[in-house]
Amino acid sequence: MKKIRITVTVLCLAILMSNRTLKADDGVSIGASADIFSKYVWRGQNLVDDWVLQPGAYINYKNITASFWGNLDLTNENGHNGEFSEIDLTLDYTGQVPGADFLSYSIGVINYDFPINGGAEDTWEIYWGFGLDVPASPSVTVYHDVDEVDGTYVSFSIGHSIEKLAESGLSVDLSASIGWGSAGYNKYYWGPDKSELNDLVLSAAFPFEAAGLAVIPSVNYITLMGDDIRSSNTYGQNDMWIFGVGFAKDF
Repeated sequence: MKKIRITVTVLCLAILMSNRTLKADDGVSIGASADIFSKYVWRGQNLVDDWVLQPGAYINYKNITASFWGNLDLTNENGHNGEFSEIDLTLDYTGQVPGADFLSYSIGVINYDFPINGGAEDTWEIYWGFGLDVPASPSVTVYHDVDEVDGTYVSFSIGHSIEKLAESGLSVDLSASIGWGSAGYNKYYWGPDKSELNDLVLSAAFPFEAAGLAVIPSVNYITLMGDDIRSSNTYGQNDMWIFGVGFAKDF
């Protein structure tokens, strides 16, 4: 798996370097982001119960996007202050279903690398999903682990943007998602050998622009859904609030 990981990393770097000879009107776009959150919760799993910095970057050419994302602990909550606990590399292809412009699809692969091994094993997922260009923008994405975990996680989501709330001129992005795990997935991450709903996430973000950056304060509520998942208490908390602010720039 190390050889495959190196290959994907080189591919991402090659795409990034290729931008030196490509112009914006050739369909290339690059972006970077940095998010600060009061916790790091992934699919209902409270992995870091304190402040984290999560930088990311992407390059897109036509339908293909290569991206980097990382989690950097900002406190000594897990004994790794100032260190990256996770680095993800993603390669994605997104397009429209022929003859159905309202229906988009995505397929891709994610490599999860954990530089500090606190029990988590490096692994790979493939994913595929569909989204509807209709009110509430419903979408479904299926993630299937092809390495360490013999299981599947499915995410259903909806979202809606309000450009001007009342008379304030403030924009609000509302979203909700619910996740389901197969028996194998739940056994690996939670303990119970049973397929059931994992987590519900409710989010409100308030984006605005400042100094050429997109600034995105947000508040998020996460609750575990399945009875066996909640009773397992694997990550200590069944109901969580997360506060944060993100910064993003497209070039």
